Amino acid sequence: MKKVSIGNTNIESSRFIYGCMRIAGDNSAEDRSKGKRAIMAALESGYNHFDHADIYGGGTCESLFGEVLAESPQLREKIILTSKAGIRPRNSDDAYAPTRYDFSQQYLLASVEASLKRLNTDYLDMFLLHRPDYLFDVHDVAETFALLKASGKVKHFGVSNFKPSQVELLKSSVSMPLLVNQVEINIHNIDTLLDGTLDQCQQYGITPIAWCPLGGVVYSAWGNTFAVEDEQRIESELAKQSEKYGCAPWQVILAWLLKHPAGICPIIGSTTPERIVAAKLALTLDYSREDWYRLLEARNGQQVP
Repeated sequence: MKKVSIGNTNIESSRFIYGCMRIAGDNSAEDRSKGKRAIMAALESGYNHFDHADIYGGGTCESLFGEVLAESPQLREKIILTSKAGIRPRNSDDAYAPTRYDFSQQYLLASVEASLKRLNTDYLDMFLLHRPDYLFDVHDVAETFALLKASGKVKHFGVSNFKPSQVELLKSSVSMPLLVNQVEINIHNIDTLLDGTLDQCQQYGITPIAWCPLGGVVYSAWGNTFAVEDEQRIESELAKQSEKYGCAPWQVILAWLLKHPAGICPIIGSTTPERIVAAKLALTLDYSREDWYRLLEARNGQQVP
């Protein structure tokens, strides 16, 4: 597995990150066993970076990963463990409160503590703010980061789903660098190409991590707006390119993301071992600039201006 440095650091991450959002499935014994096999397949294939969030599976995904670490404690120092917090779903403990975002110090500190306990570890390599809290106080967040850093419970920090202006605001107050911005990037959602997110990542050495990288190809993208004719154009172009490169269409899409000079690290979230391994083929493709723009043209239904 190809390795890259995260942010402007010497932290060596696998170019593909294994996403743990689905590893617990329905939390049945069968699904949990499947999740553990997926984790081991990722490890054996060279993935060393594992992405979590406190809300994945209502905490069951972190707990399952914690079981793996308890069974093989030697793995902890060999991996990069990332988790996120800040989304508070509606729950029975407070029926009045809606689903909301919360960057308050008390909530974030408690969330990290709970994640550490579930993951069976003393520290997170990276902690990310999951979605921007419209009410967040940047000075309060800066203090929270400082407390987590000083306690040794979090080594490094980043954000997820932040727009460039929100990154700038946070950077203005935090004392440590923001290493990553985890955002949706796929053939359907190209906002990061247009809104300055990937430009900012290059400017500051922030590593962009792509969630839902195969949206619009392997599965419908979040908030899918493609018409049937859009999907047919993309499918046709992908068929031509997959034949040219001798791979599957979804592997072409990964190569399309990898081509960007910001150094996008796609999240692979499959729980099928064969697919986890097969994703690595995209790292070997000598994907051309011409094919990158042909696929963009197919996506847009017109040539670039």
